[in-house]
Amino acid sequence: MCLSFSKAFSVATALLLTCAASRAQSADDLIEKGDVFALKFQADEALKDYLAAEKLDPKNVRLLVRISREYRHLMSDASKTAEKLRLGGIAVDYAKRAAALGPNDPDAQLAVAISYGKLQPLASTKEKVETARIIKSEADKAIKLDPRSDLAWHVLGRWNMGYAEVTGVKRALAELVYGKLPAPTYEDAAKCFEKAIELKPDRLIHYIELGLVYSRMGRTADARRVITQGLAMKETEKDDPETKQRGRETLAKLR
Repeated sequence: MCLSFSKAFSVATALLLTCAASRAQSADDLIEKGDVFALKFQADEALKDYLAAEKLDPKNVRLLVRISREYRHLMSDASKTAEKLRLGGIAVDYAKRAAALGPNDPDAQLAVAISYGKLQPLASTKEKVETARIIKSEADKAIKLDPRSDLAWHVLGRWNMGYAEVTGVKRALAELVYGKLPAPTYEDAAKCFEKAIELKPDRLIHYIELGLVYSRMGRTADARRVITQGLAMKETEKDDPETKQRGRETLAKLR
């Protein structure tokens, strides 16, 4: 009787382990399928597989980071402000879940910074100040966890550039309402983008943004050189066409 029970228990345990393994494999398979669509920038199709995988593995940090990214891509494609805000909010939620589950995962921390950054142009002044502090904190965390993350340095460069542009009366008025603001410079921003290029020299966004900073600094020749270099590079990421357009507009204004 004991032997029979033991045998039955062993069989049941084996079945449970087999089912668990099958579940994990199924989630991995769905993620791989989603990755194929993500590489083609087909966010809707990628999300079908990613969200299905999430049901099987809801605490998978790398999956949550992917889902956040795809919602940001949908946000970029949306034409109405309300829809952009909705999709951006979902991206933030998934990024925050990933960051909470993976406090030592640099990509998860960076996803929070990038997602909030996407919402910044649509935010109120108060929201911009509040979320800017989060963006800086998460970018710093990502760099601490992975000093070779070119995207983390890029985000920090964008942050420095944004605050460097808040000057004079506008800064004084903002500080009266929201408290002391950071005081980074264009030089700080340039150093971040230069570091990003050093780490990832084939990513065109680094060159375009560095060119924009150089133009603000009055370094016209340098701005023209790096923007031209970025414009000549192959488009490999979702935002590359928009980034190149900003580069062309900046280049046309340089004298």
